[in-house]
Amino acid sequence: MTAPGFVSLFHSGELARRAEAAAAALAKCRLCPRNCGADRRDAAPESSFCRTGRQAVVSSAFLHPGEEACLRGWNGSGTVFFTHCNLRCAFCQNFDISWEGEGRRVTARQLADALLRLQAEGAHNINFVTPSHVVPQILEALLPAAADGLRLPLVYNSGGYDKVETLRLLEGVMDVYMPDFKFWDPAAAAELADAPDYPETARAALKEMHRQVGDLEIDDGGLARRGLLVRHLVLPDGLSGTREIMRFLVREISPDTYVNLMAQYHPAGRSGCHPRIHRRITPAEYEESLHAAKAEGIRRLDKK
Repeated sequence: MTAPGFVSLFHSGELARRAEAAAAALAKCRLCPRNCGADRRDAAPESSFCRTGRQAVVSSAFLHPGEEACLRGWNGSGTVFFTHCNLRCAFCQNFDISWEGEGRRVTARQLADALLRLQAEGAHNINFVTPSHVVPQILEALLPAAADGLRLPLVYNSGGYDKVETLRLLEGVMDVYMPDFKFWDPAAAAELADAPDYPETARAALKEMHRQVGDLEIDDGGLARRGLLVRHLVLPDGLSGTREIMRFLVREISPDTYVNLMAQYHPAGRSGCHPRIHRRITPAEYEESLHAAKAEGIRRLDKK
């Protein structure tokens, strides 16, 4: 099996260069679309939107059996859940992690050791969950991890609220991009994530991700090796804009875009403050979304 791209970047010295460049950007952070400009070289800067300082905060790292089949395989996906988030949706189903900050700070060496442990336990990949605000810390951890033998494909599992300039630091590093595309309507994004620019930001981010890795490639064993996998959570009352998002994916990304159309929405977090989403979706709403995806030309839908 061919070694993941970050390995060659490590040996060439390019990975170290990018880690240094990303870390330098923490001094006046504009690594994500929030552009808060906080000095994140402190332990936990209150002025930063993500509330994350020089060290990443990790909630958990384990073999996840519940990811898409092409990621979980038979052993599980080696997921690393980062605490805090640069989006913080009102309905977040990991509210204790993204809003309340459950987790512990880790050094680059500690994060590297966690990645190596997951590899030793049989993980098929390393799956960075909510990584948009900790790209410098991930790059720094990959240096000792690569030196000590990490050779798994890397998955960037984000909310889709990613800055193109930051994604370019990851070119050749990440093998699989797995962003959400949450909202098509700026008004819905403003109400539910305080991010009216989310739709245009996500469109640009997905285009950059696809430019880097192309359509999702699955090997003979059924495992994802490289490419783009898009998640879309169906929200009540059509608030996610499924049809428009599927049309965008087919027309402006690729008709071969691999999509996981997710039906598991349930009220969580602060959804009680938003009456339109304070209920589960109905079977009819999901079926309507599924029909819309197929009608717009999506032909690779994940089957769990």
